[in-house]
Amino acid sequence: MNAPPHSDRGPRRFGWPQRVFSQVLLMQLAIITGVTVLVTGLFLAPLSSQLDDEAMRRALAIAQSTAAQPGIAEDLRTTEPSALGPVQSAAEEIRRATGAEYVVVMDRRGVRWSHPEADRIGEVVSTDPGDALRGREVMEIDSGTLGRSARGKVPLHGPGDEVVGAVSVGIEYDSVRARLLGAIPGLLAYAGTALAVGALAAYLISRRLQRQTHDLAFSDISALLTEREAMLHSIREGVVALDGTGRIRLLNDEAQRLLGLGPEAAGRPLEEVLDPGRTVDVLAGRVVGDDLLAVQGSRVLLANRMETDDGGAVVTLRDRTELEHLGRELDSTTGLIDALRAQDHEHANRLHTLLGLLELEMHEDAMEFVTEVVGVHRATAEQVTEKVRDPLLAALLVGKTTVAAERGVSLRLAPGTLLPDRVVDPRGLVTVVGNLVDNATDAAAGSQDARIEVGLRAEGRTVELRVRDSGPGIAPEQHASIFTEGWSTKDLPAHGKRGLGLPLVRRLAERQGGSVTVSGADGGGAVFTVVLPEALGAASPTTGGKQ
Repeated sequence: MNAPPHSDRGPRRFGWPQRVFSQVLLMQLAIITGVTVLVTGLFLAPLSSQLDDEAMRRALAIAQSTAAQPGIAEDLRTTEPSALGPVQSAAEEIRRATGAEYVVVMDRRGVRWSHPEADRIGEVVSTDPGDALRGREVMEIDSGTLGRSARGKVPLHGPGDEVVGAVSVGIEYDSVRARLLGAIPGLLAYAGTALAVGALAAYLISRRLQRQTHDLAFSDISALLTEREAMLHSIREGVVALDGTGRIRLLNDEAQRLLGLGPEAAGRPLEEVLDPGRTVDVLAGRVVGDDLLAVQGSRVLLANRMETDDGGAVVTLRDRTELEHLGRELDSTTGLIDALRAQDHEHANRLHTLLGLLELEMHEDAMEFVTEVVGVHRATAEQVTEKVRDPLLAALLVGKTTVAAERGVSLRLAPGTLLPDRVVDPRGLVTVVGNLVDNATDAAAGSQDARIEVGLRAEGRTVELRVRDSGPGIAPEQHASIFTEGWSTKDLPAHGKRGLGLPLVRRLAERQGGSVTVSGADGGGAVFTVVLPEALGAASPTTGGKQ
């Protein structure tokens, strides 16, 4: 399909592209960038807290190690605070070894006995040491004489577990912040890499989308969908779209009418909405070919199926019910013309015979000849109308008798035939009888002692039809397949299709709740039996049910 022109689309928003490819790419890039920034921020926020906590725990651990040093508590009790005293020397050694900002040892009054700045020894500490002097360990971020630091304070125990002072250790806060800032470039590098990979993936996806949408704008796609819906629901040809699993994706109005379905059939498997049979097999692709025939209800459908790239299919349906009826009428007309031509030939022979008798002045023989010829036709018509009271069906059988006789086939009514004039659907019964008699005539023609026997019996409101022929019969393994659309043993007629008569007979019978079966006849041939419940109306009370 050619893409529609992209110019003159109406007013556009400044700076916003119209193509699906461009819009999707921009939206994906915006989403990827936003997610990357959000994730980076969410990672940095707890990282700062984690570094603070790590620094405080490190300060606390150094303070605990210092307080555990042997001799510091004793020196605190036995010496004076001095820059050269043993407490200052031990504290400075620990500070240098651990990299702490300060290690301060104080007595119970809060007086420093050690400090990185020796002139501050002997002074009271700048922050409250109360919690540590009361025997509790403390971790905090606070500011003192050396600035802001991560601190850890622990009590200093003397003999008898008595608190004789406290140890306070600080980690320079600038070093913690430096670690945080040092981690940011690496984090941004990872985020940038992730953003680049995401952008590349978004571009590749958008390019694929561009190929699939033929570089259309959203307005073009919307217009195409609107036009498609209008086209599908306005054409007089049924369209059924199926997915790869056999579910109905689309069903236009004409397809709903032809298949007898509603809009709710969309999204459901074929087997759920249609009865098993040839129609489902054709739609599902189990029967392949062009212009496949199928019978749905009383309709004759012509189906063509085309596979799609995603494993599904699109099936088009055409209603050829009327065309099929016209074709059958053409076949019947052709048969009648042949019969009339044969009758014309026979009539000419009879006239020539009658003329010869008259020229020979054999008047009595001529009268007997005419009486015999007229009597045979009259007897046939009277016999049919006496046993078949429905005028439409009686006329059909009289006509079929003549046509069959011209083909060398004797058509007669079976003993016990009696059909009252109470047929509910005469046209439907005529279709059933006509199809079966035509098939029987074709089968019996050319056989020895060719004959057809038609039996019609009524029991209550049920009609039983039995048509027997002297043809070659039907193999038992084909008894089920002969009622399938397209099955036939005959040559193609003028309209090019065969195998619809028996399926139509079965559909008409099933529509009335009846059935049709086939069996072999004694002595050869086939017997078709049709049972039609409710085929007759209720008996008239004026006749008391008598016929």
